[in-house]
Amino acid sequence: MICIPNYMLIFTQMSKNKSVYICQNCGTNSPKWMGKCSNCGAWNSFVEELVAPKSKAAAVVNAPKAMPQLLHEISSETRPRLLTSDTELNRVLGGGIVSGGLMLIGGEPGIGKSTLLLQVVLQTKGLRTLYVSGEESEQQLKMRADRIQQANSEVLVYAETSVEAIVQQIDQVKPHLLVIDSIQTLETSLIESAAGSVSQIREATHVLQQYAKRHHLPIFIVGHITKEGTIAGPKLLEHIVDTVLQFEGDRNYNYRILRTQKNRFGSTAEIGIYEMRSDGMRAVTNPSELLITQRDEQVSGVAIAVTMEGMRALLVEVQALVSPAVYGTPQRSATGYDLRRLGMLLAVLDKRCGFRFGTYDVFLNIAGGLRVEDPAVDLAVVAALLSSYEDMAINNKYAFSGEVGLSGEIRAVNKVEQRLAEASKLGYEKVFISKYNQKIKEDNTSAEINLVKTVAEFYKKIFG
Repeated sequence: MICIPNYMLIFTQMSKNKSVYICQNCGTNSPKWMGKCSNCGAWNSFVEELVAPKSKAAAVVNAPKAMPQLLHEISSETRPRLLTSDTELNRVLGGGIVSGGLMLIGGEPGIGKSTLLLQVVLQTKGLRTLYVSGEESEQQLKMRADRIQQANSEVLVYAETSVEAIVQQIDQVKPHLLVIDSIQTLETSLIESAAGSVSQIREATHVLQQYAKRHHLPIFIVGHITKEGTIAGPKLLEHIVDTVLQFEGDRNYNYRILRTQKNRFGSTAEIGIYEMRSDGMRAVTNPSELLITQRDEQVSGVAIAVTMEGMRALLVEVQALVSPAVYGTPQRSATGYDLRRLGMLLAVLDKRCGFRFGTYDVFLNIAGGLRVEDPAVDLAVVAALLSSYEDMAINNKYAFSGEVGLSGEIRAVNKVEQRLAEASKLGYEKVFISKYNQKIKEDNTSAEINLVKTVAEFYKKIFG
């Protein structure tokens, strides 16, 4: 019998794994350390990690390998979606939770991701849920549930970071829904690197993906975002999951928006709007009434824009302040609106209409903390700027929706019937839109439609 020294066994075991340098920003592999990633351009992002020669995620799942099937022999029956108590979440997901779907929800720390998911599983009765937290203990989760003031006997909490232990508990509990909070805290023994590294995140996600598909278990994964606003970890993570949700909002305001960035089972144009309260998240069914300041008197520099957020029409309040520049160089500031687009609109008003904003400070604000990117807000911005410039108030029952071009024309916008219906529902008497919006159905609106072709024509109709 041949005796092998212990150090030879250790050397043989270490040789099975390969040491590589992995960019923690994008997941690019390199045999040596580099100061700058050649793929994403990040500096000092390479970390040495020991990776296995191949993934062993299937062994963790402990399921037989799938066999090829003829396409026409596969059953086309779809499993019914799981409807939660949150109508906003159901809308964003495309009609509910898909069986076997892997859903990633990202957002800044403290934005309310954990609160939203815990609230949903507590309010949805008859949904046995396993809530796995790698950041909070069971006692901390109980304190959060007490603050939400909801109770559900079918919600199990589990403070664990080991993927193998989590899979074992899933087999025992057999939940209808699994929540992982967060993916950056999980680690598997298959990878010899710290939790939160690219290799750990990738391998843990692969394990959860295979388990979800083989056992038809829907899984919610919470992911933190970087300072650039992207989900922390490799970009591959967003390609693995079925749905990517982005939870965003300004901490100085109570409103939160849940956007769909990717959805294999529905539209990516839907959004959900929430209000952050002391007892959790409240779904906002009519956000237009909350985003518009309720005032009795009419003031200059205020205009109402009819915009689209996803498939939903919203009315937002545009506030502008134009004052003479007394401190030298005129200031330009925009909150909730693109500053470069504001500069373009000021140039159009200067060139096409003769308004000299070059010696004025211009401040623009979208009330409510909402950031809008819809070009249809341009007409309301122009109205607010001219109102403040002339110091003449606009009737608070007027609404505006139109894109302004470089030649001063008012361009047509999409979904104009839906915009008109929303303005009419909230009691607005006149809606100014582009003359180029043809074939408008006026059956769904009681508001008077005013068609304008250019900014100069629009100024005459508003201010005479």
